[in-house]
Amino acid sequence: MTSSRRMALQYVLLFGANGVILPFAGLWFHAQGLDGARIGVLLSAPMLGRLVTGPLIAVWADGFRRRRTALAFLAATAAAAYGLTGWVEGFAAWTALWFVAATCSAALIPLSDALTVRLSQKEGFSFAFPRGCGSAAFIGANVVMGAVLTRTGVDAILIWIVLANLLMAASARYVLPPEPVSDGPPTRKRDRFRGMGQLARDPVFMGAILAVGCVQSSHALYYGFSAIVWKAQGIGENLIGLLWAFSVVVEVGLMWWGEPWRRARGVGPLTLLAVGAGAGIVRWVALSFAPPLWLLWPLQTLHALTFAATFLAGVELAARLAPPDPRTGDRQTAAQTLGSILSAGVLMGLATLAAGPLYDAIGVRGYWAMAGMAACGAIGAFLLRRTRAAVSRSGREAEATDFARSQPPPP
Repeated sequence: MTSSRRMALQYVLLFGANGVILPFAGLWFHAQGLDGARIGVLLSAPMLGRLVTGPLIAVWADGFRRRRTALAFLAATAAAAYGLTGWVEGFAAWTALWFVAATCSAALIPLSDALTVRLSQKEGFSFAFPRGCGSAAFIGANVVMGAVLTRTGVDAILIWIVLANLLMAASARYVLPPEPVSDGPPTRKRDRFRGMGQLARDPVFMGAILAVGCVQSSHALYYGFSAIVWKAQGIGENLIGLLWAFSVVVEVGLMWWGEPWRRARGVGPLTLLAVGAGAGIVRWVALSFAPPLWLLWPLQTLHALTFAATFLAGVELAARLAPPDPRTGDRQTAAQTLGSILSAGVLMGLATLAAGPLYDAIGVRGYWAMAGMAACGAIGAFLLRRTRAAVSRSGREAEATDFARSQPPPP
């Protein structure tokens, strides 16, 4: 099995779990009697905690000889914590266990991205192909779980998540390529922290990550409460799963075919980010009017831009703006983790924390706040164009190892 296909399997398992967590976790906690505010606190706690846990996990992961070792440990720990969530009772216990489980699950994404970027640079395959396979698995999970929930109780949500993480732990240990963390001698923990600190003090790098994070975190109300909103409108769980799946079908199309087209025509990551931000403004304003089912389908196609285009722009910007440093070694794990900490961590956590009270107070009109966050991302992309020379220069320095330059579409 090629490295591209091995990483595709990793993403299939990873997003097969996330395809149930994102749309249906709030539904499980709602069935346990929690209101929107407490669900928002519970879901946002691990996101906000990533400001601390993210750097610690990244430095810890780079201390192993093989990149896959940390992935196996994290998946196994997540499976145990998710499983225990279904056995305990009470908001405090659920919050503590969900914090551990979601922290481990979230760390799996940037570590998998860093491994895929590394392998794609060495072997010449497109980063978007295995990542797109994960999006396809996300679709399957949406559809299947939506159908399952029409026939069984909400505990099927946790059972699915636990099994997916157990399979991921086994796959990480025995299937993923044994790629070393570094080609040279291992760097000291102090130097790894120093490399992350360099990136955190880089205004261009942090400006790019914050702009991406504003657009990504504008999904907070959608991720946490869309299933609850649509169910209250009389839309069944099976259709909710199909709505989520449809949005990711379009996302996969952009990953597999739109991304090679974009690179072949030289469309830069800042343009991609601006397009994603603009689509976010349109999408969230439209959802604030609680549109009927027939209009939700075209609105869901915008997910390819609000999420996928923004995600690809963020990965490329992080890779270009974090070339290897002779003193601190490879900085891809640090770069991807910092991006994840801010976009899917701190900013998403704050937005999710606000989304719960917003939903309780004004319902779907809370999407106006999400549109405002997307607008901040658009402003950030505009301001970054003033430093585009720095982005382009870093891209030229990394050109020899560009992870996905004009790759043809996968079969």
